[in-house]
Amino acid sequence: MKIPSILEMLQAGVHFGHQTTRRHPKMDEYIFTKRNGVHIIDLEKTKTMTEEFLVEVQKMAKDGKKILFVSTNPQAKEIVKEAAINCGMPYLVDRWVGGLITNFSEIKKLIARYNKLKEEQASGELEKYTKKEQIDIAKQLIKMDISLSGLAGLKELPDALFIPSLQREKTAVTEATKMKVPVIGISDTNANPDKADLFIPANDDAINSIKMMVSLVSDAIKIGVDQQEKTIGQNPSK
Repeated sequence: MKIPSILEMLQAGVHFGHQTTRRHPKMDEYIFTKRNGVHIIDLEKTKTMTEEFLVEVQKMAKDGKKILFVSTNPQAKEIVKEAAINCGMPYLVDRWVGGLITNFSEIKKLIARYNKLKEEQASGELEKYTKKEQIDIAKQLIKMDISLSGLAGLKELPDALFIPSLQREKTAVTEATKMKVPVIGISDTNANPDKADLFIPANDDAINSIKMMVSLVSDAIKIGVDQQEKTIGQNPSK
């Protein structure tokens, strides 16, 4: 996989951090300088850490790990969704579903009900219900589509969470930490990188920066999944 050059990262705005007044002290070692009251991220470190990050992510995928993509940032919604679909991973790009990690047994039941209703909708089986029931189910499915469509294939607790903005997704990070589910993601200059098991120091606001980083992670996972499938193909007994 080709890692973007420092020039390409500059062009994508990966180096722009937050205002100096919002700096988290644990990000100090990843800050190069400041300009006009804004911290500038050290892209030499970003590039090195991106390479290390992608190696680990690829290995996780090769080992068959399920990585849940999480972003409640409206600007990043479609980018994160597309990236997750591209590598065959589950995603959540609306509001966080409370208890998704800490109470997965109940969320699993909700996902199963959603899948059942979707199957009935696709097969025309919903016609067995009364008109009023069909209307109620249709309304219910519209709401469930928003929060559960990306989780439809999630049958077990995810092996890790990929969070393109650690600072924004505090509830997801808290739940994952409580359940000892690894967190990997992007840490901007206002975030606490200690909240993640693995992170890349980068701009988590600019669309081009988000797209670059999320796409790299998606591609690394895809490579890992392909490697896993080839290994299984060579050893069908596994």
